[in-house]
Amino acid sequence: MIQVGIVGGTGYTGVELIRLLIAHPDVEIKMITSRAEAGRAVSELYPNLRGACDVSFSAPDIKTLSKCDLVFFATPNGTAMKMVPELLAEGVKVIDLAADFRIKDIEVWQQWYGMEHSCSDMVAEAVYGMPEINRAEIAKARLVANPGCYPTAVTLGFMPLLEAGIVDPGSLIADAKSGVSGAGRGASVANLLCEATESFKAYAVNGHRHLPEITQTLTTIMNKQVGLTFVPHLTPMVRGIEATLYARLTDTSQDLQALFQARYENEMFVDVLPVGFDPETRSVKGTNLCRMSVYQPQGGDVVVVSSVIDNLVKGAAGQAIHNMNIMCSLAENTGLTLTALLP
Repeated sequence: MIQVGIVGGTGYTGVELIRLLIAHPDVEIKMITSRAEAGRAVSELYPNLRGACDVSFSAPDIKTLSKCDLVFFATPNGTAMKMVPELLAEGVKVIDLAADFRIKDIEVWQQWYGMEHSCSDMVAEAVYGMPEINRAEIAKARLVANPGCYPTAVTLGFMPLLEAGIVDPGSLIADAKSGVSGAGRGASVANLLCEATESFKAYAVNGHRHLPEITQTLTTIMNKQVGLTFVPHLTPMVRGIEATLYARLTDTSQDLQALFQARYENEMFVDVLPVGFDPETRSVKGTNLCRMSVYQPQGGDVVVVSSVIDNLVKGAAGQAIHNMNIMCSLAENTGLTLTALLP
């Protein structure tokens, strides 16, 4: 059994990680930390876990965490980087679900996250944990930077087009929408039911923290700088992301449906829908799937991709477990054979 610790188990990402791990046949959760809730039963805070998780929250302690084989950080940005060096020195593998190790340019990271990075020497070593791109590197990694939710939906949608070199990389557009859980569990007036329901709005139009992460990944895929306009929106639902992606084709002779199907035919967590079917966020709710469709409206020179994920699973906890499975030489879908919740 893989002995696992979870640092930061009180947020939505943390409880989703717990929910999935308690059903994982090769994992034992040894420790779930929270300074504020130390001593309190996890199932008391999250009654959905009653009878399934008998762990109580404890204060984060390096000595205890060092007894784990792998530690997940489901913490605010800036937390993992303070503890990771000691854990790695003790031989513990780490998956960070926050952004501490995603962006390779430290100055860019500090600009977007508004703090000084405390272990910049570890950033170069960290592997970006998108299995569809970095599977081989993840298998050898001791530190994985789990991708953000928007970057997951956007990158997977653009990737086949960029790899094939059939679109203009300088004029990409990502129009993305997220459920309110993407903002986290912290109290906020903007996220109250009366504030968010029956409304729809764009936010962070001048610059969202996920923009440099997406641009970095797409640039790596293309091996040249890309130009991306990324506009996120808040939708009045709990879970889910839909990303509508636009690019201008430089080669209109390609069979786009065949291109996408060929790229993802061996990826168990990416589902390219048949022609005529449109992705819905509810079709991936609670699963580690990314579902997508590709369109060429009116047979013109613009390609449109619709990509949907559950922001808490494929966009966070599920992808982290996928990475763990690869790091620990398990079947990639272990603990992740999930069917979407309907209605």
